[in-house]
Amino acid sequence: MKKVTVVGTGYVGLVSGTCFAEAGNQVTCCDINQMKINDLLQGVMPIYEPGLKELVDKNVKRGTLHFTYQITQAIQEAEVIYIAVGTPMTSSGKADLTYIKQVAKTIGENLNGYKVIVTKSTVPVGTGKLIKSVIQEHSFEQIPFDIVANPEFLREGDAIKDSMNMERAVIGATSEKAFQIIAELHQPFTSNIVKASLETAELIKYAANAFLATKISFINDIANICERVGADVTKVSEGIGLDSRIGNKFLQAGVGFGGSCFPKDTSALLHIAKECGYEFNLIKSVIETNEGQRVQLVKKLEKALGTLKGKTISILGLAFKPNTDDIRSSPAIDIIPYLAVHGANLQAFDPIAIKETKKQLGYQCAYSENIYESIQNSDACVILTDWQDVKDLDLIKVKELMKQPLIVDGRNVFDLETMKDLGFTYLSVGRPEVRQKTAASKSL
Repeated sequence: MKKVTVVGTGYVGLVSGTCFAEAGNQVTCCDINQMKINDLLQGVMPIYEPGLKELVDKNVKRGTLHFTYQITQAIQEAEVIYIAVGTPMTSSGKADLTYIKQVAKTIGENLNGYKVIVTKSTVPVGTGKLIKSVIQEHSFEQIPFDIVANPEFLREGDAIKDSMNMERAVIGATSEKAFQIIAELHQPFTSNIVKASLETAELIKYAANAFLATKISFINDIANICERVGADVTKVSEGIGLDSRIGNKFLQAGVGFGGSCFPKDTSALLHIAKECGYEFNLIKSVIETNEGQRVQLVKKLEKALGTLKGKTISILGLAFKPNTDDIRSSPAIDIIPYLAVHGANLQAFDPIAIKETKKQLGYQCAYSENIYESIQNSDACVILTDWQDVKDLDLIKVKELMKQPLIVDGRNVFDLETMKDLGFTYLSVGRPEVRQKTAASKSL
C-alpha cells in the first residue's frame, strides 16, 4: 500500500486516483478549486464517466479515497505525488505548462522527505527535467526525490475499465528505485510494463495519439475519394482492416476526431518537431484533413437544402463521442455557430452534454434530451455523435416528424438500403448518396 497524492481532479486525475484507491492505496486527490473539492465531498462528480461515481462513493466510504484543497498537507503526507493538471493548447499549438510549473513550485516549497513525483498529464518531451529544476529551485533543503513520466491511455467512456485492466503501463524513471515503486503501484492493473527514459515515456504518449489520429484522417481521405469514384468506404475499411498488419480499429470514416487528446496532442507533437528542427509534414496533413471533414459535412447540408437561412436543423449529438459529456473540439462546437450565423434555426439533442455546451455556446440553439423533440418539424437532421439513442431511432417516426426526410450523417450510423427503402435522402461519409424518389425532393 502506498500513500498517493494526486494533484488535479480533472478527468485524468480523478479517474486515476480513484482506481489507485480501489487497488488498496491511500489516495488523496487535491485541487486548488475549492468548489470542485466541495462538490466531490458531497458526492457530485465534475465529469461524466460511466461507473466513476459508484467507484468514488465506494472508496470514500471505505476510507481509501480522500479529497482536499489543502495541497500543502497532501504533498507532505505523500510517498508518491501524481501531477494530473491540464496542459491546454496555446494559440501557437504548443502545450501550456503553466499549471505544471505551479504544481512543481508548490512541491518544491513543501518537500519534506524522499518522494517520487510522477507526471500523469500529457506533456512535451523535456517536461520531466523542467519539473526537476523547478522543484530544486524552490526547495529549501537538498532533499532527494525522483521524477517519473507515467502517461495515461484512458478512453473517455471506458476509463474505469482501461485503468483497472491496462494494456500496458509506460514508466520513464530517473532511478531504479523510482521505477520499482511505480511498477509496484501498477501490479494490480497490468503485468505489461514498458520501462523507458523520461524523454522516451513522454514521447510515447504523443506518438500513440498521433498514430491513431493518422488512421482516422487516412480513412477520411479515403472516404472523400470513395464519394468521388462511387466506392463504399465501409467496405474499404473492412477489407484493409482484416489485414493483421493494419487492424480494424480507428478506421471508421466520419466527421473527424475531437476530444481533449487528439487535436491537442497532434498540434503539440507538430510543435515539438519544429522545436527540434524537423518538419513533420504527415501530422500537418492529419490536422488539415480533420479540420476539412467538418467543412465537407456542412457543404453537403448546404447543397441539399439550397440555403441555411430560415431552415430548421436538428443536431443529433454534442459530445465528441458517446458516453461522455466532453465537448472539447467536438464537431458540434464548430458546426453549430456556423449554421446559426447563416440563419438556421437549430434544435440540438444530447443525453449528457447539454450543460457543458450551454456554457460554451449559450443559446445559439434549442436543447433537448428528448431526441424526437429535437427532430420535430426539422428540414434536416445532422448526426454528429453516434449515441445509442441515435442508433435506436424509429426511422418511420423520424420521417413522420420531419418536414422533409433529409439526414446528413457524420457517423455512418444507418444502412444505405434501409434508408433507400424508407424514402430518405441520406448523405453519409464515403458512401453512395441515397436520394428520396419523390417529386418534392428533386430540388434537393
